[in-house]
Amino acid sequence: MIVVVTGGTRSGKSRIAEAFAADLGGDAVTYLATATPAADDADHQARIAAHRVRRPAGWSTVECRRPSELAAGLRATDRVALVDSVGTWLTLHHDLEVADDEVTELLATLRDRDAATVLVTEEVGLAIHPPDALSRRYVDALGLLNQQLAEAADRVLLVVAGRVLELPPA
Repeated sequence: MIVVVTGGTRSGKSRIAEAFAADLGGDAVTYLATATPAADDADHQARIAAHRVRRPAGWSTVECRRPSELAAGLRATDRVALVDSVGTWLTLHHDLEVADDEVTELLATLRDRDAATVLVTEEVGLAIHPPDALSRRYVDALGLLNQQLAEAADRVLLVVAGRVLELPPA
């Protein structure tokens, strides 16, 4: 089972995804964290710390610091997997270019897993059109990647203001 949980900043998507993963796996969950806190970014460090505090003690954590580590981490666990987040994983690609073969590998890895995977991803297409080229590349790349993940998913949940809307299949 592949579940995509998407929503805007501070929508509650991570909390919803964590509860969903706990329902599926209890204490047998592997959390694949894609955020790398910058030494000079106290706000980001605090956000990461809040996520760590919410995780049950029995969950294992794999920190994905390079793009290739996400698919590898998914292959390395037979437990329910929670990926938080796909948008942050995209930023590990410094040019925001995810190679087609890398997306193909990620999708194949997701489909081949016997255990459920819950993916948190940002819905950035509801905001204003970004004014600069880098932001537009990010929004475009994440939007296209989200479409591919949703196509592969068994369920897609949209979180708005802490409330969940289940999107119908394509």
